[in-house]
Amino acid sequence: MKVITNGRMMIAEVVTALVAASQVQAAPIVYPSKGQSAQQQQKDDRECHAWAKSTTGIDPAAVAATPAPEPTPAVGGGERVAGAVRGAVIGGILGGGDGAAKGAGVGVVVGGAHARSNQRSKQAQDQARQQDKINTFNRAHSACMEGRGYTIR
Repeated sequence: MKVITNGRMMIAEVVTALVAASQVQAAPIVYPSKGQSAQQQQKDDRECHAWAKSTTGIDPAAVAATPAPEPTPAVGGGERVAGAVRGAVIGGILGGGDGAAKGAGVGVVVGGAHARSNQRSKQAQDQARQQDKINTFNRAHSACMEGRGYTIR
């Protein structure tokens, strides 16, 4: 039996892929445009790192070290039960008592697919929030380094 799901699952999968691809974004490149020495650049980088951390309240090492939440079984949101109920109602209307049982079975499968889709969406949102924190820190660090005469790309 083939179950056709709605477009929300496909959208969630695309969003998950896009978020995963954005995670590859690297830290900004710093160029000493006013002839700063390597030692001066390291000093400025340390000071700007501390400033960005205190200004934003974000520690990029802690954010990067935060493990992704463990995937859990796609249950508990009520999607399977709701799918079973909808399937039983529709199956009962279309096919009587036997149709209700078949419809409930199909509804459980569709509900499970929705639960997995919702779980993937939540994971993608968690990853996006983590990346937003890193981006905020990088913007602050870059602003500090630009203020000290470096070019940032």
